[in-house]
Amino acid sequence: MDAAVVDTSFGHFKNAEQIAFWNGAGGERWVARRAELDAMLAPVQDALLERAAIQPNERVLDIGCGCGATLIAVADKVGPGGSVLGLDVSAAMLTAAHEQAPAEAPVSFVQADAMVHHFKAASADLVISRLGVMYFADPVRAVLNIRTALRSEGRVAFACWGELRDNPWALEPLQAAYDHVPKLPGLRPHAPDDFAFGAAEWVEKVLTDAGMRRVRLERCDVALDLGAGGGLDAAVQTALAIGPAGRAVAGQPTEAAEAATSAVRKALGRYAKAHGVMVPASFWTVTAVDP
Repeated sequence: MDAAVVDTSFGHFKNAEQIAFWNGAGGERWVARRAELDAMLAPVQDALLERAAIQPNERVLDIGCGCGATLIAVADKVGPGGSVLGLDVSAAMLTAAHEQAPAEAPVSFVQADAMVHHFKAASADLVISRLGVMYFADPVRAVLNIRTALRSEGRVAFACWGELRDNPWALEPLQAAYDHVPKLPGLRPHAPDDFAFGAAEWVEKVLTDAGMRRVRLERCDVALDLGAGGGLDAAVQTALAIGPAGRAVAGQPTEAAEAATSAVRKALGRYAKAHGVMVPASFWTVTAVDP
């Protein structure tokens, strides 16, 4: 899909660039590699679900549900007496989520921008998100709006990437690519980005400024199999599909792109063992309560 013709009118104008990206190249890459990405991100999802402490019959809102892996796992935990609403800006990713969800699962979907969507008041016991909350132009406003969906004493649980410097899975491919392609434009502090919630103090400030209480962050350092069992070639594809290296290489002349891809392969090669490419990663699990 050409980002220039994407309908972003359902979201806030400040989020238009992100909405266009996730309805264009970003969403297409995730859908194409959703099985590999879900396998790679299983440690993130497992940690998130443990911290969320989901109970049977709960009503859950999944922000940035993407292709549905977390939503489906949550639906299994809440059971037929519960419900899970998956919200995302990406039409393609929502379609993939709908296709993957079991017919009997208590799930529904909406394409929407959580910063401005009109949520049904007090309709959720829990808001959850696996790596889907870092892309709002105004994160405090987004959390304030999402709070309208929570009942009193409702919970928030999400996972977000730590600092870029603590995530070699993304940093090292990017540095390797920079030997052959121009550097990405600099971002203003805390601009929407994969690593916008990397600083713990910023995450805590966003949540407390939005009125959340009992905010708790736990750092998780893991090794992710970037190839999801597919070896080094698959790891390179993943690094160029979801990480910043992919954004740096996208649209570059063929010769430069090929040289950058070879450099990324060399950088990741030192992590390859048998069929695994285990690269260090760091993320936060964050929990809070709506008073």
